[in-house]
Amino acid sequence: MACWLYEGMLLFGVLFSAGLVFSIAGQMRNAMDPRHELLQGFLFIVCGVYCVWCWSKGQTLAMRTWRIRVVDRHGRSVTQGRAMLRYLYCWIWVVPPLAALQARPFTGWQLTALFLGWVAVWALASRLQRERQFWHDIWAGTRLVDAPPPR
Repeated sequence: MACWLYEGMLLFGVLFSAGLVFSIAGQMRNAMDPRHELLQGFLFIVCGVYCVWCWSKGQTLAMRTWRIRVVDRHGRSVTQGRAMLRYLYCWIWVVPPLAALQARPFTGWQLTALFLGWVAVWALASRLQRERQFWHDIWAGTRLVDAPPPR
């Protein structure tokens, strides 16, 4: 989980920079600009490019720090197609709380509890797996392994 939190901090920087570039290029004047759906789509693509590119190289910066590597079922490097599949499956962590939010309005605390509860269930479900892999890794045919320290 520490790697996950560190990855979130790094992605915040990447997405903040991409959002700034998008806002400047699109001459967005304020947060009420109706192009926020375009911004969200752009950030989804930027995040996907970052993840797919790093995973196809074997590791993101956070994974390198914590000595974790993503490989396919046979221990080989992940292809870009498999990395893209893994990226799409990773969104299952977030989709159910967002779908619940569309069903009815929640307060901030309720939404936080819903999101954290779903993440906890998702993380605990990985402990039921024989190899203790997350479901998105199983579905994408990938797995996380220990990486040797750099030479």
